[in-house]
Amino acid sequence: MHVLHDAPLAPLTTFRLGGPALRLVTAETDAEVVDAVREADDSGTPLLVVGGGSNLVIGDKGFEGTALRIATRGVELRGTTLELAAGEVWSDAVARSVEAGLAGIECLAGIPGSAGATPIQNVGAYGQEVSAAISEVIAYDRRAGETVTLTGEECAFSYRHSRFKGDPERYVVLRVRFELEDAGGMSAPIKYAETARALGVEPGDRVPLAEARETVLKLRAGKGMVLDAGDHDTWSAGSFFTNPILTEEQFAAFQERVRERLGEDAEPPAYPAGEGRRKTSAAWLIDKAGYTKGYGTGPARISTKHTLALTNRGEATTEDLLTLAREVVAGVREAFGITLVNEPVMVGVGL
Repeated sequence: MHVLHDAPLAPLTTFRLGGPALRLVTAETDAEVVDAVREADDSGTPLLVVGGGSNLVIGDKGFEGTALRIATRGVELRGTTLELAAGEVWSDAVARSVEAGLAGIECLAGIPGSAGATPIQNVGAYGQEVSAAISEVIAYDRRAGETVTLTGEECAFSYRHSRFKGDPERYVVLRVRFELEDAGGMSAPIKYAETARALGVEPGDRVPLAEARETVLKLRAGKGMVLDAGDHDTWSAGSFFTNPILTEEQFAAFQERVRERLGEDAEPPAYPAGEGRRKTSAAWLIDKAGYTKGYGTGPARISTKHTLALTNRGEATTEDLLTLAREVVAGVREAFGITLVNEPVMVGVGL
């Protein structure tokens, strides 16, 4: 276990933002993770768990406590079951699953961060979510003081949400088990229309696994969603806001606002989101409210490649980022009556 004091946290995040932690502990085994968590809990010290740092917005004042960086490693493949240590790099794990000829997470290629973070946020993109493939999560239960195994059902997954996100002070993920599919080297059925178009197939078709992964990587790169130190469009947390899910009544009111603003023939994006609910596009809302690609004049701006990504152009502070985020939230609310919700975890700050 490695310990540093007054340690910078910005380099551990994809935003490259945030002040220092009083103490930074790097744990390389599950036992070290549990020991560090227990030590913090026993002493009443605030604890911040850091994986790949791709979903964190840390305040400029930093963190008055112990930041625990999970750097555990371990990949085990047994038949169609893939087990990952929480600190494994997610994009590498996806590549391994494709090389092994197993389907189920290939369209989640290129997503930054660690394997242990994926169940917390129920990470999803291009028609796949990890909840469809996760069979078990092994976690340290801080309340019970023991390591527990939760089934996929017990994780209570929903859109960009889980039991872990709903009770963030209780669990620290140690390992994640995925049950994948051997489809003879073919992908899971392609669900996302944009992916299907790029592949030249119909939704529901299967394609070779490697082709699905490479296509998603190209789509993500075109939106600045694949990490590149030389490209400030990737100095972000990816999608900064979740796509709003509305009741039918809320959607009808929203639709009326859209037509008032954009014309009687205007139709907002709408996707099924369970009985009596519809999901619309946060990126569309932001763009139509006037916050287009590249919007902003300061050191924090909307990505030049995708309106859903807020970015650090190199010299930004967290407060610069939050000022932009608040402007976007207020503008979308005024235009369409919908309040956007941030996807990244806020540490010591809020919208």
